[in-house]
Amino acid sequence: MSEKERKVETKNLTNPYEPTPRERAVAKSYFARKEKSVPSLKVSMKGDVATISPDHPDAGIGHLLLMEVLGTTESDFVDGLLGQLANVGTRGRAVDERGLNFMLAVVKGVEPKDQVEAMLAAQMAAVHNATMTFARRLAHVDNIPQQDSAERAFNKLARTFAAQVDALKRYRSRGEQHVRVEHVTVNDGGQAIVGTVTHGGRGSSEKREPSS
Repeated sequence: MSEKERKVETKNLTNPYEPTPRERAVAKSYFARKEKSVPSLKVSMKGDVATISPDHPDAGIGHLLLMEVLGTTESDFVDGLLGQLANVGTRGRAVDERGLNFMLAVVKGVEPKDQVEAMLAAQMAAVHNATMTFARRLAHVDNIPQQDSAERAFNKLARTFAAQVDALKRYRSRGEQHVRVEHVTVNDGGQAIVGTVTHGGRGSSEKREPSS
């Protein structure tokens, strides 16, 4: 190590980096979110049999955390869904631990409130995986037929994902009442004329014609 490098190293030790206010706020927000996160999954193989378990000091507590984040109290649902995520996120015979945890991270990001939302989130993760696979293929085609095939699959999957996002929004907004006033005008005499008024919620709607 040269004399100049030693001086730089000494300076870094005596004067550690001081985060900016924004960086401190980001770090604080990250650790606050991290406290609410659930453990990742670990995969152990014994022959051709894979065992999936939460990476937590107490397996029971880890399983409860997984149930909470998946919006369920059913252990069988958790075990089944994790097995399905493992199948989708794995290429080859051995379960891909990294791929499985990515799929779970996508589901957790949706923050499902019940089993229906958890299943939809899992499907969204699967569709996203397939979409990126065909995006990669589309970028490495050798001929026009390959390009057309990859492009069709990519477009279908991308549209499916957008439809899934819309379905999740509709499912979460079920039963809510929405009132939208298109326009309100007041004449010189102080008389209000109200245009179309729509009452949403479970598909119900009402329209009022302008009145004088």
